Amino acid sequence: QVQLVESGGGLVQAGGSLRLSCVASGGIFSRYAMGWFRQAPGKEREFVAAINWSGGSTYYADSVKGRFTISRDNAKNSVYLQMNSLKPEDTADYYCAARLSRATYYHTTDASDYAYWGQGTQVTVAS
Repeated sequence: QVQLVESGGGLVQAGGSLRLSCVASGGIFSRYAMGWFRQAPGKEREFVAAINWSGGSTYYADSVKGRFTISRDNAKNSVYLQMNSLKPEDTADYYCAARLSRATYYHTTDASDYAYWGQGTQVTVAS
């Protein structure tokens, strides 16, 4: 059983940056591919970014490509989401998620493929 805890959310002005962190416990972190999702009020949860078990392969939603960067540090059991050039439409609760996978280049954007979820961290971007 993997437990995930996110942090780093907050209020930021449009054009600003935030770095989200997610720390995992209860499993062998390097066995898991990781993803970030977000859910805005009244909207469906949507995929943001994914990273494979080693950190060697990443995948992004078109809406964040070029602005957000996902990374991981397996020694620290952590995955990160660096968010730059933030826009008001990035306002949402952000969740990290884990799925058991040692694949290098396969990424999934389907939330149902991820078995473990954090509680979320709120990001608000003011215009």
